[in-house]
Amino acid sequence: MTFLLENWLELTGFVSGLLCVWLLIKESVSTFPIGMLYALVTTIVVARAFLYADVLLNLYYVLMNAYGWYYWLYGAKSLRQDQGELRPQRIGASTVWVLLAITAVGTLLMGYLFQRYSQADLAYVDSLTTVASFVAMWMSARKFLASWIAWFLIDLVQIVLYIVKGLNGVEGLYLYAGLYGIYLLMAVWGWQSWRQRLQTP
Repeated sequence: MTFLLENWLELTGFVSGLLCVWLLIKESVSTFPIGMLYALVTTIVVARAFLYADVLLNLYYVLMNAYGWYYWLYGAKSLRQDQGELRPQRIGASTVWVLLAITAVGTLLMGYLFQRYSQADLAYVDSLTTVASFVAMWMSARKFLASWIAWFLIDLVQIVLYIVKGLNGVEGLYLYAGLYGIYLLMAVWGWQSWRQRLQTP
Protein backbone atom coordinates (compact mmCIF):
# COMPACT_ATOMS: atom_id res chain seq x y z
CA MET A 1 0.00 0.00 0.00
CA THR A 2 2.81 2.39 0.87
CA PHE A 3 4.48 1.64 -2.48
CA LEU A 4 1.25 2.45 -4.31
CA LEU A 5 0.85 5.76 -2.50
CA GLU A 6 4.47 6.80 -3.04
CA ASN A 7 4.47 5.84 -6.71
CA TRP A 8 0.96 6.81 -7.79
CA LEU A 9 2.27 9.09 -10.54
CA GLU A 10 4.40 6.35 -12.08
CA LEU A 11 1.53 3.84 -11.81
CA THR A 12 -0.89 6.30 -13.40
CA GLY A 13 1.60 6.86 -16.22
CA PHE A 14 2.11 3.10 -16.59
CA VAL A 15 -1.60 2.32 -16.91
CA SER A 16 -2.53 5.31 -19.09
CA GLY A 17 0.51 4.70 -21.32
CA LEU A 18 -0.45 1.10 -22.01
CA LEU A 19 -4.08 2.01 -22.60
CA CYS A 20 -3.07 4.82 -24.95
CA VAL A 21 -0.94 2.55 -27.16
CA TRP A 22 -3.54 -0.24 -27.15
CA LEU A 23 -6.19 2.24 -28.33
CA LEU A 24 -3.78 3.51 -31.01
CA ILE A 25 -3.29 -0.01 -32.31
CA LYS A 26 -7.07 -0.42 -32.41
CA GLU A 27 -7.32 2.90 -34.29
CA SER A 28 -9.62 4.34 -31.62
CA VAL A 29 -9.73 8.13 -31.40
CA SER A 30 -9.94 7.69 -27.60
CA THR A 31 -6.17 7.16 -27.71
CA PHE A 32 -5.72 10.94 -27.80
CA PRO A 33 -7.44 12.07 -24.56
CA ILE A 34 -5.79 9.15 -22.74
CA GLY A 35 -2.50 10.14 -24.36
CA MET A 36 -2.90 13.66 -23.00
CA LEU A 37 -3.29 12.30 -19.46
CA TYR A 38 -0.23 10.08 -19.92
CA ALA A 39 1.85 13.00 -21.22
CA LEU A 40 0.92 15.27 -18.30
CA VAL A 41 1.78 12.63 -15.70
CA THR A 42 5.03 11.70 -17.41
CA THR A 43 6.07 15.37 -17.57
CA ILE A 44 6.13 15.43 -13.77
CA VAL A 45 7.98 12.09 -13.49
CA VAL A 46 10.80 12.96 -15.90
CA ALA A 47 11.17 16.49 -14.50
CA ARG A 48 11.99 14.94 -11.13
CA ALA A 49 14.68 12.87 -12.89
CA PHE A 50 16.26 15.98 -14.53
CA LEU A 51 15.48 14.65 -18.02
CA TYR A 52 14.63 18.08 -19.37
CA ALA A 53 14.40 17.03 -23.00
CA ASP A 54 11.77 14.48 -21.96
CA VAL A 55 9.86 17.29 -20.23
CA LEU A 56 9.67 19.18 -23.52
CA LEU A 57 8.74 15.96 -25.31
CA ASN A 58 5.75 15.27 -23.09
CA LEU A 59 4.51 18.84 -23.25
CA TYR A 60 4.69 18.45 -27.03
CA TYR A 61 2.74 15.17 -26.71
CA VAL A 62 -0.11 17.09 -25.10
CA LEU A 63 -0.32 19.36 -28.16
CA MET A 64 0.12 16.54 -30.69
CA ASN A 65 -2.57 14.45 -29.02
CA ALA A 66 -4.91 17.39 -29.47
CA TYR A 67 -3.84 17.64 -33.14
CA GLY A 68 -4.22 13.89 -33.71
CA TRP A 69 -7.64 13.96 -32.08
CA TYR A 70 -8.75 16.64 -34.56
CA TYR A 71 -7.04 15.07 -37.59
CA TRP A 72 -8.52 11.60 -37.06
CA LEU A 73 -11.99 13.07 -36.66
CA TYR A 74 -11.98 15.83 -39.29
CA GLY A 75 -8.72 15.86 -41.30
CA ALA A 76 -7.66 14.25 -44.59
CA LYS A 77 -11.00 14.78 -46.33
CA SER A 78 -9.70 13.52 -49.68
CA LEU A 79 -8.56 10.25 -48.09
CA ARG A 80 -11.93 9.85 -46.41
CA GLN A 81 -13.71 10.35 -49.73
CA ASP A 82 -11.56 7.69 -51.42
CA GLN A 83 -11.58 5.15 -48.57
CA GLY A 84 -14.74 5.97 -46.66
CA GLU A 85 -12.64 6.37 -43.49
CA LEU A 86 -9.17 7.44 -42.40
CA ARG A 87 -7.00 4.32 -42.76
CA PRO A 88 -3.26 3.82 -42.17
CA GLN A 89 -1.13 5.40 -44.91
CA ARG A 90 2.27 4.77 -46.47
CA ILE A 91 4.83 7.55 -46.19
CA GLY A 92 6.77 8.89 -49.18
CA ALA A 93 10.55 8.50 -49.45
CA SER A 94 11.10 12.26 -49.70
CA THR A 95 9.16 12.79 -46.47
CA VAL A 96 11.28 10.13 -44.73
CA TRP A 97 14.50 11.95 -45.68
CA VAL A 98 13.12 15.26 -44.43
CA LEU A 99 12.12 13.67 -41.12
CA LEU A 100 15.54 12.02 -40.72
CA ALA A 101 17.24 15.37 -41.33
CA ILE A 102 14.99 17.06 -38.78
CA THR A 103 15.83 14.33 -36.27
CA ALA A 104 19.59 14.64 -36.80
CA VAL A 105 19.76 18.43 -36.69
CA GLY A 106 17.31 18.67 -33.83
CA THR A 107 19.22 16.10 -31.77
CA LEU A 108 22.55 17.90 -32.19
CA LEU A 109 21.08 21.31 -31.41
CA MET A 110 19.01 20.22 -28.41
CA GLY A 111 21.80 18.02 -27.04
CA TYR A 112 24.29 20.89 -27.24
CA LEU A 113 21.95 23.35 -25.53
CA PHE A 114 21.01 20.99 -22.72
CA GLN A 115 24.60 19.88 -22.14
CA ARG A 116 25.92 23.44 -22.07
CA TYR A 117 23.17 25.29 -20.25
CA SER A 118 21.45 22.79 -17.94
CA GLN A 119 22.00 19.96 -15.48
CA ALA A 120 20.51 17.44 -17.90
CA ASP A 121 21.99 13.94 -17.80
CA LEU A 122 22.85 12.04 -21.00
CA ALA A 123 21.91 15.16 -22.94
CA TYR A 124 22.48 13.86 -26.48
CA VAL A 125 20.83 10.47 -25.96
CA ASP A 126 17.89 12.09 -24.20
CA SER A 127 17.64 14.63 -27.01
CA LEU A 128 17.73 11.87 -29.66
CA THR A 129 14.74 10.08 -28.15
CA THR A 130 12.99 13.40 -27.69
CA VAL A 131 13.38 14.72 -31.24
CA ALA A 132 12.72 11.30 -32.76
CA SER A 133 9.57 11.07 -30.67
CA PHE A 134 8.50 14.52 -31.91
CA VAL A 135 8.68 13.07 -35.40
CA ALA A 136 7.08 9.72 -34.55
CA MET A 137 4.16 11.37 -32.76
CA TRP A 138 3.47 13.53 -35.81
CA MET A 139 3.59 10.39 -37.96
CA SER A 140 1.11 8.65 -35.66
CA ALA A 141 -1.21 11.66 -35.73
CA ARG A 142 -1.14 11.46 -39.53
CA LYS A 143 -1.66 7.68 -39.33
CA PHE A 144 1.51 6.66 -41.19
CA LEU A 145 2.30 2.94 -40.93
CA ALA A 146 6.02 3.69 -40.59
CA SER A 147 5.36 5.44 -37.27
CA TRP A 148 5.46 2.00 -35.62
CA ILE A 149 9.01 1.40 -36.91
CA ALA A 150 10.05 4.75 -35.48
CA TRP A 151 8.44 3.92 -32.12
CA PHE A 152 10.17 0.52 -32.00
CA LEU A 153 13.62 2.11 -32.40
CA ILE A 154 12.84 4.89 -29.93
CA ASP A 155 11.60 2.38 -27.35
CA LEU A 156 14.88 0.44 -27.55
CA VAL A 157 16.93 3.53 -26.76
CA GLN A 158 14.48 4.72 -24.12
CA ILE A 159 14.69 1.42 -22.21
CA VAL A 160 18.47 1.73 -21.97
CA LEU A 161 18.21 5.38 -20.91
CA TYR A 162 15.78 4.66 -18.08
CA ILE A 163 17.75 1.64 -16.85
CA VAL A 164 20.94 3.71 -16.73
CA LYS A 165 19.14 6.44 -14.79
CA GLY A 166 17.68 3.82 -12.47
CA LEU A 167 21.13 2.33 -11.81
CA ASN A 168 22.27 5.83 -10.90
CA GLY A 169 19.69 5.94 -8.13
CA VAL A 170 16.78 7.80 -9.74
CA GLU A 171 13.53 6.41 -8.34
CA GLY A 172 10.52 5.50 -10.44
CA LEU A 173 12.27 4.89 -13.74
CA TYR A 174 12.54 1.10 -13.58
CA LEU A 175 8.76 0.99 -13.90
CA TYR A 176 9.03 3.22 -16.96
CA ALA A 177 11.78 0.98 -18.39
CA GLY A 178 9.40 -1.94 -18.02
CA LEU A 179 6.63 0.08 -19.65
CA TYR A 180 8.84 0.80 -22.67
CA GLY A 181 9.67 -2.91 -22.88
CA ILE A 182 5.95 -3.56 -23.30
CA TYR A 183 5.76 -0.67 -25.78
CA LEU A 184 8.43 -2.44 -27.81
CA LEU A 185 6.22 -5.50 -28.22
CA MET A 186 3.17 -3.34 -28.85
CA ALA A 187 5.01 -1.49 -31.63
CA VAL A 188 5.41 -4.82 -33.45
CA TRP A 189 1.74 -5.60 -32.86
CA GLY A 190 0.73 -2.12 -34.04
CA TRP A 191 2.79 -2.37 -37.23
CA GLN A 192 1.27 -5.76 -38.08
CA SER A 193 -2.27 -4.58 -37.34
CA TRP A 194 -2.01 -1.34 -39.33
CA ARG A 195 -0.23 -3.11 -42.19
CA GLN A 196 -3.08 -5.60 -42.46
CA ARG A 197 -5.61 -2.76 -42.45
CA LEU A 198 -3.68 -0.89 -45.14
CA GLN A 199 -3.64 -3.95 -47.40
CA THR A 200 -7.32 -4.80 -46.89
CA PRO A 201 -9.44 -3.56 -49.84
